[in-house]
Amino acid sequence: MNTRHRRLIVTGIVYAAFVGGSLALNVLPGRAYDDGNDPRVARGFALVSGLKLNLKGKDRELVGLGAYLVNGVGGCNDCHTNPPYPTGGDPTLGQPKKINVPAYLAGGMEFIPASPGFHAIVSRNLTPDKSGKPEGGASFEEFRNIMRTGVDPDHAHPEYGPFLVVMPWPVYQGMIDHDLRAIYEFLSTIPCIEGDPDLPNPRPIGTRCH
Repeated sequence: MNTRHRRLIVTGIVYAAFVGGSLALNVLPGRAYDDGNDPRVARGFALVSGLKLNLKGKDRELVGLGAYLVNGVGGCNDCHTNPPYPTGGDPTLGQPKKINVPAYLAGGMEFIPASPGFHAIVSRNLTPDKSGKPEGGASFEEFRNIMRTGVDPDHAHPEYGPFLVVMPWPVYQGMIDHDLRAIYEFLSTIPCIEGDPDLPNPRPIGTRCH
């Protein structure tokens, strides 16, 4: 199987997860919050009510909007949480949806196994590191560049070229800066989880969060 065929297969898998995840995430009953006039902010906080967010020094409106975009519009959880839902909380099995708190957005989901000449494709850890910045220490400018261009700053899969193979960045690249900033703000509030799956030079366990 050549590189082009692999890319087509991976893209199909991810777009199916993106669309399916978005549909599933939109059926969760919300909880009442008083966060200004944008109903997406209240909805965002309701969708992540099981998470302990670090809101110190954060813009609450942006965090709530980011939570909504990540969990109520995007399919981030379906790709970056392994497994996406805990036992008893899988909506695809007719169960009330729950967040897999111990693994939330920590990556580790394998999409394509390793084969001769090709590394395995594994989702990455989006949680903040000890710096408090998401994606293990990315600045907003770095985060925005990834979302706009799809270029992998870690060069984890040179056999595929410079672009992220699995992430549906062509969908997200059209988002306005305000919404990307909201996503970044939300990702900076979620709990740090150890591990650097898919990075060429992962940090030793125990050094990411402390």
